[in-house]
Amino acid sequence: MTAFVRPARYAEAEWQARVQLAACYRMFARLGWAELIYNHLSLRVPGEPDAFLINPFGLHYSEVTASNLVKVDVQGQILGHSDWPINPAGFTFHGAIHERVPDAHCVMHVHTTPTMAVCCLEEGLSWSNFYAAQLWGQVAYHDFEGITVHLDEGERILKSAGGKRVLLLRNHGPVVMGATLAQTFNLMWLVQRACEVQLATMSMGRARPIPVPVMETCVRDSLNFNPKFGAGEDVFAAMQRLVDRDDPGYRA
Repeated sequence: MTAFVRPARYAEAEWQARVQLAACYRMFARLGWAELIYNHLSLRVPGEPDAFLINPFGLHYSEVTASNLVKVDVQGQILGHSDWPINPAGFTFHGAIHERVPDAHCVMHVHTTPTMAVCCLEEGLSWSNFYAAQLWGQVAYHDFEGITVHLDEGERILKSAGGKRVLLLRNHGPVVMGATLAQTFNLMWLVQRACEVQLATMSMGRARPIPVPVMETCVRDSLNFNPKFGAGEDVFAAMQRLVDRDDPGYRA
């Protein structure tokens, strides 16, 4: 693998966060979760509680690198130099979540077909498959208000979330919040898989609901999302190895 040198303008902790987040953007592109140049994955800069990294507006996820990620504050104001702007529609609720939810160090939002389709259903997520069961008690909903460019909607989104880690924006798409990049990636993967299976099930007939006590057990036993057991770091590392094998340029 080609060696990439950390630019002197970045502290070591920030550079490592940049490398990890850039890798995550490439993972999303690899999984087919990109949306042209839109949608966002944001990550708090270690040691800088009011600074966050987000994708440069105008680049596809496969073009995001450690050095071209944009550093912003909670208002979406760019900190330091950037050759690229950010999409204000993207950081409206990201900034509100980062500012008001202490352990939301990472926030992800996508428009994949399965997740958007479930957000468009009146009943929302169906508690009828293995993946959904692990999300029991962690999902909230927010009614569609249009494109998220208005700052006051950020407050309403926070209220709708009510402390849940997964917020389904009705008629729009999911927002996932986590304490680490790896944990948030794994939660988004869980949401994506739950929605994929739900749509496949609905195409064949009526879904069989899972009893609540069983779902409570599933949540308790989902150790792969538990910080005591790495919270998905092993999965993230495996995906990063795949990216490094085929597309290591994100490290630049």
